[in-house]
Amino acid sequence: MRTLLAFVVGSIAVVAVFRIVPPAVTPLMVKRVVMAPFTHRNVTAQHRWVSYDDVAPAVFQAVVAGEDGRFLRHEGVDWKAVDHARRANPGRIKAGRQPLGASTITMQTAKNVFLLDIRLMARKAAEVYFVYLMEALWGKRRILEVYVNMIEWGDGIYGIESASQTYFGIPAAKLTREQAARLAAVVPNPRRFSVIRPSPYVIKRTGFIRGRMGGIALPR
Repeated sequence: MRTLLAFVVGSIAVVAVFRIVPPAVTPLMVKRVVMAPFTHRNVTAQHRWVSYDDVAPAVFQAVVAGEDGRFLRHEGVDWKAVDHARRANPGRIKAGRQPLGASTITMQTAKNVFLLDIRLMARKAAEVYFVYLMEALWGKRRILEVYVNMIEWGDGIYGIESASQTYFGIPAAKLTREQAARLAAVVPNPRRFSVIRPSPYVIKRTGFIRGRMGGIALPR
């Protein structure tokens, strides 16, 4: 009981602190550094935090369009998407197609900032717990700010400022809609997909995201 109470109190305190203080590192960053000698990947992590107002609005529109179109309409978990994926995936898997995902931006942020990427039911339950804490204590604007600043955009590249400077040589505040859509297109697998040398899939996905961006409203 004391362990559970300590976890609840500690987790609330950490989430509350991160409402104001930018996270410095994520479990994924640590994992990449530890695994680098075994994977022959980039060891040096590039990361620089920028505020919400120092990121082009197109970036937020692009990641919402690509990752979570109902971001402003759900409370952290998109239960409609979860139910749709549950019903559709058995048939998709049987047909050899990629299963549908139902992970929201809030869920991805919770997993990235607070949790190790391990496939256990306890980890999934903790993710949902953190999701509702973040929605309650942070709000949508802060969630988007943390999301674009902490996710991986390529080997050793973390955060939208590092990605913008690395790929386009400009600050995140000056990214165009096309550049933002291209960056958002590689988010599902940034170490496989290339921003600079986009595959036909990335080009197609960029066009899809760009086409949806106009209808994306952003939190105030």
